[in-house]
Amino acid sequence: MEEDKDKQKKTPEPQSNQKEDEKLVTLKQAEYLGLLEEAKKGQEGWDKMLRNQADLENTRKRLDREKQEFVRFANEGLIFDLLNVLDDLERTVDLAESSKEDISAFLKGVEMILAHLYEMLKNHGVKPIEAEGKIFDPNFHEALMQVENKELPEHTIIEVLQKGYLIHGRVLRTAKVKVSKNI
Repeated sequence: MEEDKDKQKKTPEPQSNQKEDEKLVTLKQAEYLGLLEEAKKGQEGWDKMLRNQADLENTRKRLDREKQEFVRFANEGLIFDLLNVLDDLERTVDLAESSKEDISAFLKGVEMILAHLYEMLKNHGVKPIEAEGKIFDPNFHEALMQVENKELPEHTIIEVLQKGYLIHGRVLRTAKVKVSKNI
């Protein structure tokens, strides 16, 4: 009896070749092939998602580069037009320095430059805000002074102290004005 107890103690328990958390599962071949097909589809979907994500990231980076490039050169047309005005100013100064007594030629040069500037601004969608004689509108005007005037309706713009401008219909700078008031 004791020998039987010793044999029981000495007989090792059968060991499994598999890890403890792995278990053997038996499937029908059709189920196994179906699972393989689903796994293949899942892997293809995963790969496609990774490619799309990479494409999206590349597109975002490209758009950022293009946006930076656009911002850097957005004013190129305006600067080009300003170079023409700069040329006119330099010619006018040269003329004034060479013929110091001919103020009328200098004045004519400045008038030509002003006309050139106004045309350039017009071509870029900039136009002055009409203010004098109009009723004050805080969307377009900034009142710097009020002057008593019983001949005009209240809040009529008497004088423009600094011109205002619109760019494509939006206020670029408000007109600084003197406004009438009635007491």
